[in-house]
Amino acid sequence: MKRTRVQRALRRMRRGGSLALVTSLERQLDEVLAACRLAHDVAAGTTDITAAREKMKRIEHKGDVQRAELVRGLAGVLVAPIDREDLFRLSRSIDDVLDNIHDFVRELDLYEMAATDVFSAPLEEAATAIDDLRAAVRTITRSPADTGQAALTAKKSANEIRRRYDEEVALLFQGPLSMEMLKRRELLRRLDVVGLRLNEAADVLSDAVVKRRA
Repeated sequence: MKRTRVQRALRRMRRGGSLALVTSLERQLDEVLAACRLAHDVAAGTTDITAAREKMKRIEHKGDVQRAELVRGLAGVLVAPIDREDLFRLSRSIDDVLDNIHDFVRELDLYEMAATDVFSAPLEEAATAIDDLRAAVRTITRSPADTGQAALTAKKSANEIRRRYDEEVALLFQGPLSMEMLKRRELLRRLDVVGLRLNEAADVLSDAVVKRRA
């Protein structure tokens, strides 16, 4: 009887710690998704760039707070839902996505880009991939099969960013060489990196699943 009570208490402790870690990751991804949507609006010309840069700073700060919360949680939790190193790597990849979206908005301003729909498709695919990654994170406290399948979905969505990037660059190269074209090429490359970092995050989850099954 005593052993049963102890086991139940340990399960509650594990569940509570796991949920806190997953919540920090979800909230971190919430900020990344907010940043992606803001970048889309700025590129389309529906949001003022000066106001957007200030808002982006606040979003990035919130993301940093959630990452710090996760790191503190990893230090205090008895049993993590997946390998601690994988949770740390996942959070770092998510932070890299946010950094690159922030840099995209900063460079839009730096290059004095006029409103255009060139970046709409890659940013829309990025928003989908971020949302899919968030859904995958929610499965961490469930079964490895759920996490593995959800991570695969997130990876496929991230690969769509690269496909859209290729399409937009191909269209650019059909036109004349100009400073405007070079600026757009650089900004599209920034979005391609967003896709690469999202791919890395999905791979971390997939790796974690393999370890958990072992």
